Amino acid sequence: MKTTFTRRAALGAAAGLLAAPALGQGRFPNRQIRCLIPWPPGGSLDALHRQMFEIAAKDLGQPIIIENMAGARGTRAATFLIQQARPDGYTIAHHHLSILRHPFLTRQPSWDPVGDFTYIMQLTGFVFGTAVRGDSPWKTHAELMEAARRAPGRMTYSTSGIATTNHLAMEDILTRERAEMTHVPMRGSQEGVTALLGRQIDIVADSQSWRPQVETGELRLLAAWTPTRLPSFPDVPTLKDLGYGMSVTSPYGLAGPKGMEPEVVDILHRTLKKAFEDEASQAIMKRWELPNEYLGPREYLAFARERVVYERETVARLGISID
Repeated sequence: MKTTFTRRAALGAAAGLLAAPALGQGRFPNRQIRCLIPWPPGGSLDALHRQMFEIAAKDLGQPIIIENMAGARGTRAATFLIQQARPDGYTIAHHHLSILRHPFLTRQPSWDPVGDFTYIMQLTGFVFGTAVRGDSPWKTHAELMEAARRAPGRMTYSTSGIATTNHLAMEDILTRERAEMTHVPMRGSQEGVTALLGRQIDIVADSQSWRPQVETGELRLLAAWTPTRLPSFPDVPTLKDLGYGMSVTSPYGLAGPKGMEPEVVDILHRTLKKAFEDEASQAIMKRWELPNEYLGPREYLAFARERVVYERETVARLGISID
């Protein structure tokens, strides 16, 4: 059977195609996607992202390229999203709690931690811990705190930056212990481990770049900040075990600039969720004992709205500022 199109019908069909979103024509993505990570390469975060993006690239038909933007307390990627990135889905970034906290740390205008980003997907959190050298005199967390009380400000600890989640948590612990230490901010957790091994600092209070050296005995893990004890270090107490009534995982995910089309967000979310659930990605989760803190776009945005209130109150209570 032969079908005949009139000129009017043809024009109507063409108009319909032009009106349809680019997504319906398979135009997203039609080039590589950038993911900005505001930390140096290495560690569990880097391993998970690279594995996920390798898997997702096969479904998307385009590579996802990681660009590390370390420095500025992990805020350089967020600054780029706010100031330069277009909301077309081709630039996304690792998103973490310091981004939600930043506006309350300074009198300078920065961003709306909820309204200035498009929330795509929450993934997991960090495995933080307190580690010292294997030959240090401190065998327990209690001994460490007692030493800090005896020598206020003389002992040093590193974190991945000023006003990061682990910095605030460590200051909270020290306040409860009526102890003082000197904070030495680093550009990333691996830099802190290197400084600890080199005897430039006394303690690292950061995510698990310390794991390989704890496994070999070069470092000693005194406390895990996870909700439950780590299976690989069952004798190491958690902060809850130590009586602090807290756990610290600092959930993180992926976000883009504000104003991204819902269809683009949906494509990225579905593809990345599939990659996250892939056995290769889950093997990395298991290897590094990462918590599963997955949230979809709507739930991730709701989490951000609720968490902003907590961050504002915590910064005010501890009196921390970066000005």
